[in-house]
Amino acid sequence: MIRQSAHSFIGSVAAAVVWAATSLAAEAQPALFPSGTIRFVAPFSASTPPDIISRLVAKELSENEGWRVIVENRPGGVTTIAAGDVLSQPADGLSIYAMSVPSVAAPSLVPNISYRLDTDFEPVIKASVSYNVLVVNPSVPANSVAELVALLKSQPDKLTFSSGGFGTPAHLIGEQFKLQTGTRAQHVPYQQFPQAIGDLLNGTNAFMFITMLPVIDLIKTGKLRALAVTGPKRVPVLSDVPTIVEAGYPRTCR
Repeated sequence: MIRQSAHSFIGSVAAAVVWAATSLAAEAQPALFPSGTIRFVAPFSASTPPDIISRLVAKELSENEGWRVIVENRPGGVTTIAAGDVLSQPADGLSIYAMSVPSVAAPSLVPNISYRLDTDFEPVIKASVSYNVLVVNPSVPANSVAELVALLKSQPDKLTFSSGGFGTPAHLIGEQFKLQTGTRAQHVPYQQFPQAIGDLLNGTNAFMFITMLPVIDLIKTGKLRALAVTGPKRVPVLSDVPTIVEAGYPRTCR
């Protein structure tokens, strides 16, 4: 499907990543694709999940197909800057937009968006599926979701949770978690995803919902404590960590 793509994107619902594209003009010659360098445009900074996944796929395409593929980071604007970049390019299949959950939320968060995901982009391939994990700084006196909820209720608005910005999964799931548990905590958004993780590690913020890829090693080495995963079942790499349902809370926190 990439051979018949034009503007493309990676989309995400419940942290699933999907690629999408519009159709080429009728006179296009798919057999000749690609005729130039393919760009994966990631709407977040380096070392974020969309960036990491884009680079992994770009590497595979380069090695297996012999195509020249590069990744460009265009963070900001709740992913609208990256989307606008791709839409401004010729519809030749060479610009691919690495889209994640915030791209779906953007129309509700950013006024006057000039594009529509359902008409200006078209799915190509699901590249990755990942659920989130609720992690806390080891200094937080909570070894389970119930203990974290009790702590938050005892100190309303005293503890903070971090995210890579408004509209990101870490932000939206954190707010949903607060609503479902009747707790109050302050949201601290960052312009760069690694900064959010950094301030969680140094204790500036207490907890965070985050995709697993960037924090597996941090959990394994004890730098972060995992309380629950948000998928329908436990994941092999964190087999000792319960699901949010096993912890006694609705799976809608995902």
